[in-house]
Amino acid sequence: MSISWETVIGLEIHTQLATQSKIFSGASTAYGAEPNTQACAVDLGLPGVLPVLNADAVQKAVMFGLAIDAHIAPRSVFARKNYFYPDLPKGYQISQMDLPIVGKGHLDIEVDGEVKRVGITRAHLEEDAGKSLHENFHGLSGIDLNRAGTPLLEIVSEPDMRSAKEAVAYMRKLHELVRYLGICDGNMQEGSFRCDANVSVRPKGQAEFGTRAEIKNINSFKFVEKAINHEIERQIELIESGGKVVQETRLYDANKDETRSMRSKEEANDYRYFPDPDLLPVVISDDFKAEVKATLPELPEAKKLRFKADYQLDHESATILTASRPLADYFEAVVAQSGCEAKLCANWVTGELSAALNKADLDITDAPVSAGQLAGLLARISDDTISGKIAKQVFEALWQQSGASADDIIEAQGLKQITDTGAIEAVIDQIIAANGKQVEQYRGGNEKVFGFFVGQVMKAMQGKANPAEVNKMLMAKLQK
Repeated sequence: MSISWETVIGLEIHTQLATQSKIFSGASTAYGAEPNTQACAVDLGLPGVLPVLNADAVQKAVMFGLAIDAHIAPRSVFARKNYFYPDLPKGYQISQMDLPIVGKGHLDIEVDGEVKRVGITRAHLEEDAGKSLHENFHGLSGIDLNRAGTPLLEIVSEPDMRSAKEAVAYMRKLHELVRYLGICDGNMQEGSFRCDANVSVRPKGQAEFGTRAEIKNINSFKFVEKAINHEIERQIELIESGGKVVQETRLYDANKDETRSMRSKEEANDYRYFPDPDLLPVVISDDFKAEVKATLPELPEAKKLRFKADYQLDHESATILTASRPLADYFEAVVAQSGCEAKLCANWVTGELSAALNKADLDITDAPVSAGQLAGLLARISDDTISGKIAKQVFEALWQQSGASADDIIEAQGLKQITDTGAIEAVIDQIIAANGKQVEQYRGGNEKVFGFFVGQVMKAMQGKANPAEVNKMLMAKLQK
């Protein structure tokens, strides 16, 4: 009898905190500098230097903890995690072990219309390591220590996810949250937000977890899903063929769509954790928590509920518009400045604008059409200056012409909608006179022919005729 398998997944998300300087030194965290130009004596662990904790990193960690309704430790301790790696100059990493700054919390995700709560075990502060470079070095590796000491918040989930789809939903939700809070830029290509996935399988109904493998440093949602699905298949095939899963760290090769062994998985005692003697415990007072809480922005779930209530948006539109804070702000600016119905604004932001951004591979913050420009365009649709079809033509012009307004383009290109009923009637009479066969078909009961007449009138009037007037007048003429 074939076994029915269940997958168990937990994620460790490394979130680079958006501080100006490193977690224990004043060196810059700016991305893209020449190798080893932003690594100071503290980052290099030179003799006689002492780490000094970055208060901004602590504040951002507390912000995150409050946003996931987590326990904020009144006292947390930094520890030394000892291991050797070429890009770890001190021979240890300053992290947190027994007393992390953020304790148990949770995040709710939605998959296939169902809401599921994923527990968060902890979130602890630590410093990043440097980076080993293998490209352009023949038989050697280069070491860039610019990233060494960059502040990280490692967010560790409970093993609550049961599919790659759930894992991606959780990772996306977390990515959305840290960007909303402004504690991380979320740039996955630059390594600001990356994931280690712990994956195991067990027969359905079995209480004990199977042996897990950790897939290290995955930096895209697509690769997380593919890596987890591949690892699930590998483990099931291995067990069913009589083998055993080994606890180890694996790497995902996107080019070959496979995971491969990197090293045996260490346990906590392998790292010989002990409290860092150079750093005092971090004490978080109730007053400090209250101050941080007062700085929290409106969070994604609260914003989504407000958009539904205040703007009467459906669930899908509200979800899309609140997926990022800049997009939500853009939408609200369009509504406020245009005075149009929120539904019209939502349709244009999620439709025409988003399609143009995707095609150009741009973020909303880099949109060539500002909220004010789009608001001006939508106002001209609402007051019947232009039709929806002509509006798309105006939008394309706005996209290409920096600083232009919808009114400028409408005037320059003569795009105002024709509402003169006399002019529309004259064209309708011509179309009806020239298409006697179709008139007979319509009057004989073939109502589909009506669309033909509408198309012919709009074509003759270059799309400028008021569609509502065209439909009303055509209907009256054809029913005579």
